[in-house]
Amino acid sequence: MNATSVSEGGGGLSPVRHPTPDFFVCDIFDAAPKDDMASMEHPLFSLATRPDRRILSYEHNGTCIEVTPSVKGLATIHDKDILIYCISQLMAALNAGQAVSRTLHLRAHDLLIAVNRETSGDAYRRLREAFERLAGTRITTNFETGGQEVTSGFGLIESWQIVRKSRGGRMVSVAVTLSEWLFRAVLSKSVLTLSRDYFRLRKPLERRIYELARKHCGRQPSWRVSIDTLCKKSGSASPRRVFRKMIRDMIAADHLPDYRLSEEPGDIIRVTSRIDSGQQAGAPPHLEAATLDAARALAPGADVYALVARWEAMWRNTGSPRLRSPDKAFLGWLAKQEG
Repeated sequence: MNATSVSEGGGGLSPVRHPTPDFFVCDIFDAAPKDDMASMEHPLFSLATRPDRRILSYEHNGTCIEVTPSVKGLATIHDKDILIYCISQLMAALNAGQAVSRTLHLRAHDLLIAVNRETSGDAYRRLREAFERLAGTRITTNFETGGQEVTSGFGLIESWQIVRKSRGGRMVSVAVTLSEWLFRAVLSKSVLTLSRDYFRLRKPLERRIYELARKHCGRQPSWRVSIDTLCKKSGSASPRRVFRKMIRDMIAADHLPDYRLSEEPGDIIRVTSRIDSGQQAGAPPHLEAATLDAARALAPGADVYALVARWEAMWRNTGSPRLRSPDKAFLGWLAKQEG
């Protein structure tokens, strides 16, 4: 993208702000974090940490994109958390066989928790500002859709509305209408599952590099890319030498979930999957015998192995996410089925 230098910094990993077992156990299948593949492939979001009012242009392999800000500035990669949450909710509904629409009604508190944000008054203010930037940022592109090349312009979200506020003035629930383009990506299931630790990455560039690694390396052992191509695809505004230094710092910090970066001769960056071969092959999580006994107590008279098979199918349908505790995840899912 053509741009002047804008800060892309941050620093380290955020703490897990809401380490409650119920969230990770019950929500892991209901709404595993999902991201649309088009915005993972192409740099649509600013990596700046202060208001960014540049018009960004990007061209790669025949795809041309222009991103125009509103007076509030460009949508940032941290603002994208809202879209990831919306996509996750829609995919969970689709996987459950439920009808979906472009307009979602969300609880602001749930959104903040899901993306590892604080729930302070300031966090709600920043959430509102993110909605404003997402609605105001306009994209013109020639993405291919349905086998045809279509040039079109759209916002990242079509509209948003605070439905209700608490007595203290905080938003309680919000209605979000996604763009037709993004909704079409969800319906076609052109999405990928993200690690929940993505939301702990503070630095915008780390988030962007993780997206590219997830999109291009995926579950393969490795992916190689030149510094020049990586800089271009990231949307970084930094000069090449500064970008290389930031990548080297990222290699030293080794913060990326699921992937490890290394440098090879010829200004090549190698992205290596941390996921073991068993999980790459789609092997289901192992459950302890005590967990099966607990399942029998939760569902008396049920075929526990049939329940495990249903749970494994749900796990695969949500992208085979890595689980902190497969046993707790299975029992949490079962408790919801029986409830």
